[in-house]
Amino acid sequence: MMTIATTSSVAFATDSYPSKTITVVVPYPPGGSNDVFARIMAKEMGTLLKQSIIIDNRPGASGTTGTAGVARSAPDGYTLVAVSSSMTTNAAVQPRLPFDPIKGLAPVAMFAEGPFIVAVNKDFPAKTPKELVAAIRAKPGTYNYASSGPGSVNQFGTELLKAQAGDLAITHVPYRGMGPAVTDLIGNQTQLLMSSGPSLLPMVRNGKLRAIGITSEKPSPIAPDLTPMATAVPGYSFSLWWGLLAPGGTPAPVIQKLNTAANTVLARPDIQALFLKEGAEVKPMSVEQFTEVVSKDIARWKVLAKKQNILPE
Repeated sequence: MMTIATTSSVAFATDSYPSKTITVVVPYPPGGSNDVFARIMAKEMGTLLKQSIIIDNRPGASGTTGTAGVARSAPDGYTLVAVSSSMTTNAAVQPRLPFDPIKGLAPVAMFAEGPFIVAVNKDFPAKTPKELVAAIRAKPGTYNYASSGPGSVNQFGTELLKAQAGDLAITHVPYRGMGPAVTDLIGNQTQLLMSSGPSLLPMVRNGKLRAIGITSEKPSPIAPDLTPMATAVPGYSFSLWWGLLAPGGTPAPVIQKLNTAANTVLARPDIQALFLKEGAEVKPMSVEQFTEVVSKDIARWKVLAKKQNILPE
């Protein structure tokens, strides 16, 4: 027989939560944006909640291994996962994920959002978004773009640009990670790459790459001197978000308590400055708003994947 919790028992559980250490799984190796943002938020949320929050890095299968482990965990608010929107692109192209990205996970809080920088080899014949689009159109099929792997967010961002531009014939060259992708862009084996500011801006500043534009629809404080790609492809906008999820079935009051703590942290100017330094703007929102973002992203990336023939590795 199924036991139905009474209102008073749920309230009691919420009042006493958290009563022990919370684990936030980062499904990637230490040092990346997911890890950096998770550690910032874990420290500050733990202080607010008066309980330790520890980080557990569980890399593997492009984030799938650690995320699946959390989806299978007890839905009690003590095991969470810090993901980026690459979780939604994975869900759009992976037909057999070991978890249900909608029912198996419960959105808790969005942390931040950041656009991609669009960079080219320093010898590429373009310096603005309009010149970039014109150069590719002038020599269809001549140029290559890099990504960190098949079905990656880099590929989705570039394929969205191609789809909205209508006639950009540029060939995808996938790599195993951002390091080799950047190396070959510098070496002119590929000519274009979209990625986060921390991945590309150091190479732009030392003159090894040229930044053409940014993927936010309007100018961004991430790189205020860069022109939005939307000036060349009207309506184009692409960004990466980072946030916190819980196992599906976690009590709503527990999720709300975590959401309130996260949003309180994100309201602080010092935290906003930390995120901006790492290439993202804080993006506090309600549980309901974040839930809508996740479900809509998965749906729209499935449409784009089918249209542009984006396939997993």
